[in-house]
Amino acid sequence: MTDLAAIRAAAERIEPHVHRTPVLTSRFFDERHDTRVFFKCENFQRTGAFKVRGAFNAVLSLSDTEAAKGVVTHSSGNHGQAVACAARVRGIPAWIVMPSNAPTPKQEAVLGYGAEPCLCEPTLAARESTAQQIIERTGAHFIDSNDIPEVIAGQGTATLELLADAPGLDWLVTPVGGGGLLSGAAVAAAELSPSTRVVGAEPAGADDAFRSFTSGEWVPSVNPQTIADGLLVSLGRNHAWPIIKRSVHSIVTVSEDEIVTALRFVWQRMKIVIEPSSAVAVAALAKLDLADKRVGVILSGGNVAFPE
Repeated sequence: MTDLAAIRAAAERIEPHVHRTPVLTSRFFDERHDTRVFFKCENFQRTGAFKVRGAFNAVLSLSDTEAAKGVVTHSSGNHGQAVACAARVRGIPAWIVMPSNAPTPKQEAVLGYGAEPCLCEPTLAARESTAQQIIERTGAHFIDSNDIPEVIAGQGTATLELLADAPGLDWLVTPVGGGGLLSGAAVAAAELSPSTRVVGAEPAGADDAFRSFTSGEWVPSVNPQTIADGLLVSLGRNHAWPIIKRSVHSIVTVSEDEIVTALRFVWQRMKIVIEPSSAVAVAALAKLDLADKRVGVILSGGNVAFPE
């Protein structure tokens, strides 16, 4: 069960280990759309993404007995880096199962944090089976990327900070892949700012959350295709999805061209580097009624693989 108390406890637990990221604005964007947008910059977060919040909360919540044999997860990159970082701080081993097509900087970052990247075929089945083999061999504790209460509570701390720095939001938009960030945002907003409409933003080529939300029944992700590689994972079924179904206002999808346009806007106008998954949330703003509204956007990360 994830509630505001769990998010506040997570904030206290992880405070020594994560950054309180800044909130930026863009006069150009505000004037063009007659609005006021507050961008929560998790691209400036430790490891380059919000994932470190949930990973630290989950790893630090383990008992000494649970942590003794280390941790394992599967991740396209950002969650893997975050778990590796948290494991290093706690002084325990970590195995990070990654698809063979994960961006090179993310693979290198896992190595840099002292964890062992374990490459597998780029399918969910391969990731899960490889992680299970490691668990059977080592006894390591599995840290899910999205669908456990400790991770959801940790991710909710980003919204806790945003609502403190930019109160009175009419809209709050986050990207949605596995749903940890969105469900954490929904829990925090429901208790701290109940008038805020929480919206998930998703690539049209990886729209399982949209299809789940529209049908009212959880739908898995099958062969997702998008440049937003951080949003390829299926929506968490057991914990994230029930929160999203209950507390999220809507989920909107954006095209690949819209993602690239948003990416270019942030790079050129705001002069900061974000990854395509973050740009999905920026692109979704065009689908909302922003006039005279206060809008929060969580820029989820900034880990980009530039062409060599």
